[in-house]
Amino acid sequence: MAKYLLLKHYRGAPAAVNDVPMSEWTPEEVTAHITYMNDFAARLEESGEFVDAQALAFDGMWVRFDGEGRPPVTDGPFAETKDVIAGWMVIDVDSEERAVELAGELSAAPGADGRPIHEWLELRPFLTEPPTVGE
Repeated sequence: MAKYLLLKHYRGAPAAVNDVPMSEWTPEEVTAHITYMNDFAARLEESGEFVDAQALAFDGMWVRFDGEGRPPVTDGPFAETKDVIAGWMVIDVDSEERAVELAGELSAAPGADGRPIHEWLELRPFLTEPPTVGE
């Protein structure tokens, strides 16, 4: 089994087919989308392929070490994460082909007017061994 990270994007990926921002969806459309995601996760839980999933809030901050007791905090810029990543799901599957199949299915979650979004999902395998440096 290999673990893969599925990243859902607010924006930054190629445009989805049904490219209506979630902020413009009706409450019923949002509920249908979340229900689809939960049902998808439940099915993967039954098959043993689900590891975890989380949605991310819009809030966030950058933090770094800057000497003892002085971690500076800033509200941006966030082009790489805060403004882009909506949430993630971790799956544990037998092959890359299965990971691609599941990502494609998740991409069909409903959006505006109940039509599938056909959104692009970023699919990244977990690193299983530390990288080695060649001579």
